[in-house]
Amino acid sequence: MIKDALDNNGNVKLNDNKIAILKEHFPNCFSGETLDIEKFKKEINQDIDFTSEGYEMNFLGKNYAKYIADSIDTETVLVPNVEHNSKNINNTSENIYITGDNLDVLKHLRKSYTNRVACCYIDPPYNTGGDDFAYSDSFKFTKDELQDALGIEEQEADRILNMTSSKSSSHSAWLTFMYPRLYLAREVLKEDGVIFISIDENEHSQLKFLCDDIFGEENFAGEIIWKNSSKNDQDYISMQHEYILFYVKDKKKNSGNWTEKKEGIEEIYKAFESFKEKHGDDWDAIHTEALEWYKQFPESNPIYSSKHYSWMDERGVYFPSDISGPNYGQYRYDVVHPITGKVCKEPASGWRYPEGTMKQRIKDNLVHFGKTHETIPNNKTYLKDTEYQSLTSIKYRDGRVASKQLTTLLGAKDIFTNPKDVDLTALLIKATTQSSEENIVLDFFSGSGTTAHSVMQLNANNEGNYKYILVQIDEPVKKGSVAEKHGYKTIDEIGRERISRAAQAIKQSTNVAIDYGFKHYYAKMLEESTIDQIKDFNPNLLASEFEVEFDKGTILTTWMNQDGHGLTPTVEEVNLGGYTGYYVHDYLYLVDKGLSQKHIDSLLSKIVEEKNFNPTSVVIYGYNFTDFSILTQLETNLKQLRYEEKSIEVSLIKRY
Repeated sequence: MIKDALDNNGNVKLNDNKIAILKEHFPNCFSGETLDIEKFKKEINQDIDFTSEGYEMNFLGKNYAKYIADSIDTETVLVPNVEHNSKNINNTSENIYITGDNLDVLKHLRKSYTNRVACCYIDPPYNTGGDDFAYSDSFKFTKDELQDALGIEEQEADRILNMTSSKSSSHSAWLTFMYPRLYLAREVLKEDGVIFISIDENEHSQLKFLCDDIFGEENFAGEIIWKNSSKNDQDYISMQHEYILFYVKDKKKNSGNWTEKKEGIEEIYKAFESFKEKHGDDWDAIHTEALEWYKQFPESNPIYSSKHYSWMDERGVYFPSDISGPNYGQYRYDVVHPITGKVCKEPASGWRYPEGTMKQRIKDNLVHFGKTHETIPNNKTYLKDTEYQSLTSIKYRDGRVASKQLTTLLGAKDIFTNPKDVDLTALLIKATTQSSEENIVLDFFSGSGTTAHSVMQLNANNEGNYKYILVQIDEPVKKGSVAEKHGYKTIDEIGRERISRAAQAIKQSTNVAIDYGFKHYYAKMLEESTIDQIKDFNPNLLASEFEVEFDKGTILTTWMNQDGHGLTPTVEEVNLGGYTGYYVHDYLYLVDKGLSQKHIDSLLSKIVEEKNFNPTSVVIYGYNFTDFSILTQLETNLKQLRYEEKSIEVSLIKRY
């Protein structure tokens, strides 16, 4: 007893007893063991203003999240992986993989892909209070800057800065992390676009409120319960499922006619073929064996829901469906049983079809008769005619299947844990993107690359025309992990390797000619020294010894995307009297050093004389143009074009 007291005295903190009392009576004011003092103040406030009450979602950091989503541009550049992108499988690919912080990448994507993405699927970090999620960002605001930007008090600025720099895993931290990413995701979605999001029970309710806030409660399209485990290792209730929330950008533009092929159909067809081989045209024997076959499947198996398809004839598998009339007594006549020759029992409301139609259906063997005339006949509803159904809200997929598939691809177990299911992801992409036009699928928490695998599988099966954009931060793998032992340094390396191996496997199994490659880019932050040089640079002075040098590919990739040309444009190299320009749509980029009057003259002649060369904007990399006279001459000559016979308008854009 004394030892317990001594041990307790060694661990006790000031006010522990008081905190325990508060937690007992005000549990809603605590995040873990931390008291939210502002929430506590509101809880005990006696001067309540009912006029200010309303239904809304609020959390610490919400205005901060809005600010970084809409007002702060990315300071990263897009760097192409030249070695990877130059390979034959990748150099003409329209698929994209970007390594970097997805918030920065989404800000890049909004410049070229706003209103272009058909479908977005994400599996964000689950906030379990462990190592799955801890908020941090790269924005460095002072308290004064944050107060000024958000119009908030010093105390709130302190709380926000503390949350964003302390590796917090509170609900507010998770929501602050997710808000700008979902906000930008909405921007890139097409008007009829859809986003679906995997989540577990820890942030399910918060995510629902957050999406209602961003996408509009009226654009909630439902959710799927994914039964993916059989674990029994939790107190109270063992969670054996996850959630997938669905939102459309605008329900007025998306009718929601989402369908899926019934699962287990191919197995049913295969079973009935074996029954037919065994029993020939003995349909009763086939029916009896089918009934026994269906008994092996539990309710959780999709085949169970099709067990009523237990009959077969020369047309295929069917079930006897209701043939009664929808309007009471509309069609009444005698139907003679083909075996007994007696009049069959009639449905209480009469027959569904006029007599002539019924006679033809009987002739065509589309009516199922009982063994005697005492049984009411039925329609024959064939499985092949009802293969598709509305997208259903419960999915059974053992999570071990996806893990085994990834193990097979990567050659080792647990290189990446808890990957998403390829078939389920493909099913949801196909169900929610009905258009026959090209569909861009975006996943900005791409992890092991399941979404890319699913897209390639759909394309190879001729189930659509899909392109993917995947984003994954270069998060280091855990020390001593299986991934590290197999040579992987970061999560994105695992994802890219998985995509390449999945492409090989799909190509070998289908031999279908689809886009198996992808273009790879890095979203990289500049060095502090480079940023300082750029901030101090005065373009009006153009000191000849001052130089900020970027890789040409980085400049062109970043600027072409910035100008709306995307990340996979066709770039034409234009010879301007020995100087190379880069022509994309109606933009001409001049980024190399050494532009002279001779090259300017060649450019002007080309614009005037060539019908297929019509740039409306000439973009120059200012750091490489340190001669005022050349810049002035270029600008003057471009202005003069408007006075030519064709009245050509070409603007000069200087960037640094």
